[in-house]
Amino acid sequence: MRIGIFGGSFNPPHKMHYNIGIELLNKDYVDKIIYVPTGIKYKYKNNLIANRHRVKMLELMIGNDDRFIISDYELKDNNVLTYDTLDYFKELYPNDDIYFVCGTDNLSYVDEWDRGSYLLENYKFLVINRCTDPVDKILERFCKYKNNIIVSDILPNGLSSTEIRNKIKNTEDISDLLNDEVINYIMFNNLYK
Repeated sequence: MRIGIFGGSFNPPHKMHYNIGIELLNKDYVDKIIYVPTGIKYKYKNNLIANRHRVKMLELMIGNDDRFIISDYELKDNNVLTYDTLDYFKELYPNDDIYFVCGTDNLSYVDEWDRGSYLLENYKFLVINRCTDPVDKILERFCKYKNNIIVSDILPNGLSSTEIRNKIKNTEDISDLLNDEVINYIMFNNLYK
């Protein structure tokens, strides 16, 4: 089986997160998607709401589709690095292929990550072209790992959780950005106000 590891803050999880997962499955890039919300201690995000809220919203977003799983692996008191996460899933699924789902924006500086070369050597990167970063130049830079980098034909719509949080704060319409269950959860719990 081919398993896509889709990490992110999911603060909140929105339609683009869902649509990327669905398209990766429907276009036969992977057989299963595991959403891995980053922990509250993640050093690059300082405005994350409680883990339980983000997990619950992911649950509401994916519904009963058993092709999706939500993992709490990174929801720890310490910062978990990408290589730890991918190694964990490789150990959990030793007979399956592990794909790390990321945008070209992340791939463009993967060599600066802790053990970035190790990741490129040992895992497949399933890349979503963010259009902000020229994919050809990135691939040229990482040409020695070209067999482990798969650029999908999925184009994101540029939607961002930051934009959604700002709209919620300003009581603007978000009905096209999140599914109804997630919106209801946000309103009921008075999140992002």
